[in-house]
Amino acid sequence: MTTPVLHYIFDPFCGWCYAAAPLVATTRSIEGLQLVLHGGGLMSGSARRKVAPALRSQIMGYDRRIAEVSGQPFGDAYFNGLLCNEDAVMDSTPPIAAILATEDCGRSGLDMLTALQQAHYIEGKVVSNLDCLHSLASTLGIDAKEFSEKMERQLGGAVDDHIQTSRQLMQRIGGNGFPTMVLETEKGFQRLDIGNYFGHPEQWRVFLQSQLPG
Repeated sequence: MTTPVLHYIFDPFCGWCYAAAPLVATTRSIEGLQLVLHGGGLMSGSARRKVAPALRSQIMGYDRRIAEVSGQPFGDAYFNGLLCNEDAVMDSTPPIAAILATEDCGRSGLDMLTALQQAHYIEGKVVSNLDCLHSLASTLGIDAKEFSEKMERQLGGAVDDHIQTSRQLMQRIGGNGFPTMVLETEKGFQRLDIGNYFGHPEQWRVFLQSQLPG
C-alpha cells in the first residue's frame, strides 16, 4: 500500500501558517504519514515587500487575531523591532530555498521552517537575509559548506521551479491560499479544512489519523 502523504502548502511570511505550526508538528507523531512541504512564494518576485507603516499596520492587525485564535506567541523584537525596520525586506524566496537546501542536506525541512518562524515571529530577525539563513542552518547542525552549496543550487533556479510547482498544486486541488493541507492516499487528493483546529493540535492529530486508510 502507498504511504499516505500530507501535502502542506505554506509560506514563511504567512501568519496563519505560523498559527498552524503546532498542527503541522503533530505529523511527527503519526506513524506511516509522510509530510511534504510546498513553499508558495507569497512574497516572492514582484510581491516582495519592504516593511512600511501601512504594511506594519496591516500585519499587526492580522497577527493580533492570529494570537487570539491560535495562542501562538509574538515577540516584542518582532512587533517593535522588525515591523519598525523600514530597511527590512520580506522576500519569501530565500527562506523557502533554505528549507529546500536543508532537505537536500538530508535534514528535516520542517525543522528549518520551525526555526525560521521562531526567528521571524519571536526574535524579529530578517529571515530573507542570507547570513541569517546560514546562521539558522548552523544552529540546526548542518555543515556550513554543504548548506552553502545547496543554497547556491536552489537560488540558481531550483527554488523558482519549486514555487511554481507549489502554485500549480494549489490551483489543481482548489486551495484558497495559505496554509493549505491536502491528504494524498490511494483514493486521490483530499483537501483538509484546518480552520476549526487552530489552537487545538491534539484534536487535529486525532482528526488527521481518522482520515488515514486502514
